[in-house]
Amino acid sequence: MDGTALNQPWWIDLLKAAVVINVFLGVVAYATLIERKLLGRMQLRYGPNRAGPFGLLQPIADLVKMVRKEAFAPAAAADLLYIVSPLVAAFTALTSFALIPWGPVWSIGGYDVTGWVADVPIGLILLFALGSLGIYGFIVGGWASGSKYSLLGTMRTCAQMVSYEVSLALSVLGVVLMAGSLSLVDIAVRQQETVWFAGPQFIGFLVFFVAGVAETNRAPFDLPEAESELVAGYLTEYSGMRWGLFQLAEYANVVMLSGLTVTLFFGGWGGPGLPGPIWFAIKLACVLFVMIWIRATLPRLRYDQLMRFGWKVLLPVATLNALVTAILVVAV
Repeated sequence: MDGTALNQPWWIDLLKAAVVINVFLGVVAYATLIERKLLGRMQLRYGPNRAGPFGLLQPIADLVKMVRKEAFAPAAAADLLYIVSPLVAAFTALTSFALIPWGPVWSIGGYDVTGWVADVPIGLILLFALGSLGIYGFIVGGWASGSKYSLLGTMRTCAQMVSYEVSLALSVLGVVLMAGSLSLVDIAVRQQETVWFAGPQFIGFLVFFVAGVAETNRAPFDLPEAESELVAGYLTEYSGMRWGLFQLAEYANVVMLSGLTVTLFFGGWGGPGLPGPIWFAIKLACVLFVMIWIRATLPRLRYDQLMRFGWKVLLPVATLNALVTAILVVAV
């Protein structure tokens, strides 16, 4: 979408960015509560219900607890890298959501207000680049901790991210070919003009979703943390707000992946009757529910199964899907 014709001064962009980042932080905070509540119900228990009515103040209680906790550092840690790594992971995760479109263009007070913070022609590539940079926070943080458990978690993170990032990138090629653009706004608008890409790109959607779950270290692909094997993996030697920043990054990546899934395969903010942001929030909540459901249902894979599935199943399927889509697009 060409943004040059929009009458949107810089201060609207600044105000919109401030609103979006605060709403995003709120969604990330309460995503943790919703997950704990749903997991509790699925396991026939209550979940958090002490802090505030129905446990609604639990995220605030968790934040206060993390702020007050001592942030120790192991004697063998590489100090600067150990401290900076959580900041890098959290910053890249929060920045990524600026590229996700959540609404159309509104005319308010003579100004054009867009339902996104930034729309760049190569938005999808930029989003993957930010995700790749954020992974360094997890990798370097585990290595800099000076712990054998953290180092093993870091090694698993490296292998897992490299393995599944290739399939993740290949799975969206079909969407890019059908939309004819790398702009996330253009991809969402194209689906609203034609059909949701989850239909014609169903195989690509499945590969993208599975690879995305692996990229965010969610069960059944949570090998980098693997409490029963590695204590907490790369998180073992972190506490206080440093640990909290890693958790913020992890859940921010989950919400961002859900938003990207909605944008690429389910028409973005498009839908009848309701305002665009409401439709986007409904679709986002549905994807988040499925991810939580998977965590409550499936056991963790063995490490060899994880690598075999990534290279021998997902990668060939994603490549074949991209190839067939390219042939059909050219033929039509």
